[in-house]
Amino acid sequence: MTKQTPRVGVIGGGQLARMMTPPAINLGLQIKVLAEAAGSSAELATTMVGDYNQLDVVREFARTVDVITFDHEHVPLAVLRALEADGVNVQPPSKALAFAQNKLHMRQQLGELGLPMPAWAEIHDAASLDDFIAANGGVAILKTPIGGYDGKGVRVVRSSVDAKDWLENLADFGGSLLAEEKVDFVRELAQLSARTPGGEFKAWPLVETIQENGVCSAVMAPAPAASAETLAATADIAKRVAEALGVTGVLAVEMFEARDGRIVINELAMRPHNSGHFSIEGSVTSQFEQHLRAVLDLPLGSTAPRAAHSVMVNLLGVDDKNNFVQALDKALQSHPDAKVHTYGKGARAGRKMGHITVVSDSAEHALAEARGAAAVLLRG
Repeated sequence: MTKQTPRVGVIGGGQLARMMTPPAINLGLQIKVLAEAAGSSAELATTMVGDYNQLDVVREFARTVDVITFDHEHVPLAVLRALEADGVNVQPPSKALAFAQNKLHMRQQLGELGLPMPAWAEIHDAASLDDFIAANGGVAILKTPIGGYDGKGVRVVRSSVDAKDWLENLADFGGSLLAEEKVDFVRELAQLSARTPGGEFKAWPLVETIQENGVCSAVMAPAPAASAETLAATADIAKRVAEALGVTGVLAVEMFEARDGRIVINELAMRPHNSGHFSIEGSVTSQFEQHLRAVLDLPLGSTAPRAAHSVMVNLLGVDDKNNFVQALDKALQSHPDAKVHTYGKGARAGRKMGHITVVSDSAEHALAEARGAAAVLLRG
């Protein structure tokens, strides 16, 4: 009897769903996307357009696939729990995504596990925020527990006055805010891994992420000069998080390497992540192929590097005109080692429009080539 071709349904029509499409084709899978709007980045795989906040819409989509997974983490938990009650295979499950959707719940759970984190506190009013600021050197990072990403929903505060608008609208954020120690860090790191429902786990080498204005601008793989102790510690952190929270598919643990030597967890993402885009060219198995394998409970692929160094540079929109394809021929001519990925998005300042990866025996060469190609595309 011939086995039916597995059907993977992705909620969200962004670039992550777009980049899952080539490995799905290579593996002989059917990939279907529920996109928020027509003409999305993943339109080639879009089979349905609708509002993922509506249970009836998501139920209709779920009937066409064997497993549901995600391009983002914003599908309401009530919708996911209803699907699971219907018997739908949701990966990662709602019990795990609950921690990705609420940073305060994430901090509470990781604290119970004894995992390394910055000092933090739940904030209900101005007094509790001022107390936390005073206890942490006169400054804090304040976050909205729900809805923030790429620097949104995050601000540096030195007094509760700096958060007056948020404090006056706590109901919009679930009734409280999250205050964290402002970590004096040397650099930012990310540990990417994947886990199957059956419990198989594999991690990629630790990477360094370079941020500009709260958005990742470049990724260095592996993280330069990371000690063996750091590499072992970060992989262990990812494994403990994935197992304890029941994460399936790709997990990204974003971390700070503090000046005092601590490695502390900053954020979690339970899906393919910007810090793992290098893996398309830089790893034996990309994060996108691995995510598909994982959510289908297939054996995971090797995460070994294909070259000594891989560098990824994001293409961030500069205006409403340049979509980074006008000068594609010039970039390819002048930087033949660069692999250019564009996301088919309308141009907008600050928007992630694509990325460039270069693999090399030299980290310096890879970074220079990637940034050089990006500069050519930026000029248009």
